[in-house]
Order: sequence, then C-alpha cells, then structure tokens
Amino acid sequence: MEQPNLSYIRSLSGGDKVFEAKLIEVIQSEFPVEKAVYIENVEAEKYEETAENVHKLKHKISILGLEKSYEVAAKFENNLKEGSSILKEEFENILKNITNYLTTL
Repeated sequence: MEQPNLSYIRSLSGGDKVFEAKLIEVIQSEFPVEKAVYIENVEAEKYEETAENVHKLKHKISILGLEKSYEVAAKFENNLKEGSSILKEEFENILKNITNYLTTL
C-alpha cells in the first residue's frame, strides 16, 4: 500500500514552514471528524451522503500524496452514487493508513 507523505504540501508551501504546519494542523483536525461522519453514514447505508463524505476525504487523500488511493476513492464515490458499496473495504484501509500516518506527525 502506498504511504502518505508531505511532498505535495511541501511543494505548495515553497519552503514556508509556518504554512506547512498550518496545513498539517487543518488536516489533523478535519480528517477525524470527516472520517467519523463517513463511518456514520456508511453504516446507515446512506449512500448519497456517504458519497459526499468520500468526496471531501478524497481531497485529503490527494494532499497527502496518495495518487492510487485517490483513484480508489473516486471510483468508490461513483459506486456509492450508484447505490453500491463496492470498494468500501479498500477505501477504509486507506482511511486507516492515513489515520496511522497523522498520529506520527
């Protein structure tokens, strides 16, 4: 499984460590909340709302340099819009991977 990284954040910041720290702080505070809402909606089989949650989480996935995971998230989002939870397990493994990574920062 690909690993989250700060490459994209560093390229955005242009070396501005304060900006990097603020962006990381935003991700660390928003991600657990967005993940919790996702879990609540997916367990309730509210696929349309879950698709919206995946859409939001997809941006964090991208910012953390997870290109393949972003593709999985995009496919999962589309599946949800069609009433299917195919790729759920794979997407949730991505969320676990990010959760573990964010605790190391």
